[in-house]
Formats: sequence, structure tokens, C-alpha cells
Amino acid sequence: MLLIDQRIRRSLVSGIAATTLFSSAMAAVAAPHLEPGPEPTVHTQEAFAPEGTFTAKWTRADARQIKRMSDPRAVSRQSSMPAEYTMPNVPQDFPDMSNEQVWVWDSWPLTDANANQYSVNGQEIIFSLVADRNLVFDERHVFAKIGYFYRPAGIPANLRPANGGWTYGGLVFDEGVTGQIFEDQSYSHQTQWSGSARIFPGGEIKLFFTDVAFYRDAAGKDIKPYDPKIALSVGKVHANKEGVKFTGFDKVIPLLSADGTYYQTGEQNPYFNFRDPFTFEDPAHPGETFMVFEGNSAMPRESATCSAEDLGYREGDPYAETVEQVNASGATYQIGNIGLAKAKNADLTEWEFLPPILSANCVTDQTERPQIYMKDGKYYLFTISHRGTYAAGLDGPEGVYGFVGNGIRSDYQPMNQGSGLVLGNPTNLNFNGGFPFAPDYNQPFGHFQSYSHYVMPGGLVQSFIDTIGTEGNFRRGGTLAPTVKIDIEGASSAVDYSYGAYGDGLGGWADIPANLNVNPGGQSQPLKK
Repeated sequence: MLLIDQRIRRSLVSGIAATTLFSSAMAAVAAPHLEPGPEPTVHTQEAFAPEGTFTAKWTRADARQIKRMSDPRAVSRQSSMPAEYTMPNVPQDFPDMSNEQVWVWDSWPLTDANANQYSVNGQEIIFSLVADRNLVFDERHVFAKIGYFYRPAGIPANLRPANGGWTYGGLVFDEGVTGQIFEDQSYSHQTQWSGSARIFPGGEIKLFFTDVAFYRDAAGKDIKPYDPKIALSVGKVHANKEGVKFTGFDKVIPLLSADGTYYQTGEQNPYFNFRDPFTFEDPAHPGETFMVFEGNSAMPRESATCSAEDLGYREGDPYAETVEQVNASGATYQIGNIGLAKAKNADLTEWEFLPPILSANCVTDQTERPQIYMKDGKYYLFTISHRGTYAAGLDGPEGVYGFVGNGIRSDYQPMNQGSGLVLGNPTNLNFNGGFPFAPDYNQPFGHFQSYSHYVMPGGLVQSFIDTIGTEGNFRRGGTLAPTVKIDIEGASSAVDYSYGAYGDGLGGWADIPANLNVNPGGQSQPLKK
């Protein structure tokens, strides 16, 4: 690895001088200026019983704080968002972690019940959604499979190969295994979407994921709504200095399908979201295992409405919208939520739905890859969302959104000025966004640079590269981005621009470090670096 060349490349991000990055780091110290607009909803962070009925709301008043933080004077190709909530620019000449074997996007580590990240017998292991490189990148979603990568543990990022040093181990499932659980076997495509992986004594791995069947005709039109199920498969990991292999993963257990009571179904909305299981144990409820996942509020698409509570304006706020205005705007098509389920047995093969812990009615349609993150006795609920899934009248960058409370089920307070924005791509909200395959001319270099972020121990954040560059000069991704770091304190966070070997806020490419190691005897120890 040529460290000097890499440093030069990182100092010059497609013509962006290193002084720009330095200026951004300095700007991160100051609190963002707020343009005139509504005040955010008051949230108490109060905790309720996980089995309770209280659902926190990410309101329109909250989400409108994002636009208040945006600089209306930002010109074409300049980010309008505060630097402290913005991911540094990722260089366009990125290396490929799979050595061009597969497209790679959503990725997750091997963890325990407390989200510690494990290596096994000295090998770090991650799971990723992968697809054949012969596919057009944007066709990958209906052909996604779960693959895995491994690399030696305990090596600093700056001493690894430029692409992160991962070896692609192949697919987790044999062909046909994951399609067996669907009642209707006439599917046209059968795919696997994101989840999480837990390690147990003896090297047992419980892989929670989204098992999906599509029913389309030869022209690609839906014959009936797609069928996503939250599912479990169990295998065993075998690791030594030569590499990593799995046995098992030859059976899939269906756990949950959307119920139409708390979580929208295909009959209620053919474009519904139900996916991305993340399991964990709550120190406040020893011996109980919970799951968060992405859902939509269970209302029929064409008759959905939002309430004054969904809007969340303070009484007398001169910038408030009315319920009638919002419901007439088309915002009711965006009714994302974050669901909660509880395991009914120790094997984690039986689960029951609980009411959602967060709703985003008339705010956004997607609350992808939710996770619970613990720090200083606080519960942080992180999720990701696209700029293009915001409801009418709202806007915000692609990236991470966060909420803080005193328990799993809390009156979650959106972080950072009450907005929820934690880590967005460089974005100019004064102009349209375009699409990853066709960026708008006016958007900055990194508008679609990364997505599907996952917050790791110590505030490290990994994501995958989608599109880097501007109209007429962009490169599609399909590999993991550099890891970045956010500093979290109470209801606030900020990007650590001093992180990384070169002090530009960018860590190693595809860097997902373990903090604990499991040895062959099943004992875990802190990983020495």
C-alpha cells in the first residue's frame, strides 16, 4: 500500500483542495445557524415499559429543523448543511473490497447481545448484501444474496491493504434454501435483504435477515405484492489462520410477517416496507431479547391520514401547518415507523409483535436498518433514510438519523437541534437531488456518496459507496466507504474530523474492527491492537 499516494488522493477530492476539508473541520466547532421556522416538538426522553403502547413521534416540526439548519445562500455544488452533521467527502478513486468479484452494499458485523463486534480465533467477519457484477448496479436489489468477508483481526487500518484487506468467502446460503419458506412458490425472484448476526457459545451463529419473494411477469410488472418475511437461519463458524467457513445455514425459520395492525401489509400498500431485523438484550430487562426493524404504519395507502400529533407543532407557532394542509399535500404516502418485537423463547425462534417505538407519519417513508445503541445509560435509536423518501414539504440529506431516550420505548428526542440529523452526505437543499444514476447538476460531489450506515462501538460508522461525483463526472460504487467517527454526547453529536490516519475525518476503507475475540475454547477477550 502506497501511503503517500493515498494521502495525496485524500487531500484532493476530485479537485477539492485540502483547505476545504480543513475549513469544514473548523466549521464543525460552531453551532449551526437556524433560519426562521417552527420550533421542534418537546420530547421528554421518558421511558415506558417495552410492552406498553406509547409510540414516540418524529414529527414534521422536528424534521423541519433540518431545513432551518440549511444555508439558503449556498451556491450550486456547495453543501448547505452544517459540517458537524456532514460526512467528509469520499475520494472518487476508491478501491474495491471484493477485488471486483461482487457488488457490495448493506453490511453488518458479527455481534453479541450488547452489539460488541467479534473476531473468531483471530479473524474478523462481516456479512454483506452482494450481487453478481454482471448485473447493472441498480438491478441488484431483486437479486441480492448474503455473502461474507473475513480478514485478520487487530491490524490498524493504516497498515492494511488499501481496500481494507478483506477476503470474500462466498455466499452464506446454498441456492434454493431461502426460498422454501414461501407459501406461494410461483415467485419470479427470490432474494435476501439486510439483517444482523449474533454469535453464541460453541461458535453458533444466528443470522436474522429479510427473506423476500417477488411475483413479477416477463415485463417486470408486479403480479401481486412482494412478500418480505423476517427470518432466522442457524449455522456454525469455523475460523483459523487460513480463513473462515460456515456449516449449517441449511434451513430457514420464518419469524414475522407484517400484521396489518401495527405494521402495514402488501394488501394495504403494495409499496410497503418490512425488513432489517436487529436483535439485542436490554440491561433494564435481563434475560429478554428484543428486535427492532423497519416498518410502515398500518393504514391503507389511499386513505392514510396524519394527525396533529404527527405534525407536532407547539401551540401558537406561526410557522405551523394545519392537519388539512398536510393531508392534502400527498405527505400521507410517507408513513414509516420503527417496529419492536420480543422473543418468546430462549432459542429466539418465536417472536411477538409489540407496538412500534417510533413513527414518522407524514415525515418519511423509510426508516431503514434501525439499531439500538447504548452509551452513558442512554438508549440511542439510529436509522437511515433517503432524501427522496421525505414527505411533501420536507427535505433532508441521505444518511443517519438519531433519537435518544431513557429506555427501549421512550419519548425519543431527535438529536441535534431537535432535527434527528446525525450524519448526512454533503447536500444542497436549495436544489433538487436527482438520482444516484443521474445526479442533479447543482449537487455537491458527495450528495449520493454513501448509504446504509451502521453505527459501531465507539461511534465509528460504516457505510457503502453509492455514487461519487457530479453530473457528467461520477462513479458508481458497490463497495464499502471509509469508516468515519461521530462523537456522541447526550442529545448531540458531531463528526470527528480529526479521525483517521491523515486527520481528514476518513478512516480506513471498509474498516469494521472487532473489539472482542472468541478463541477456540469459546472464551472472549478484548482484542489487542
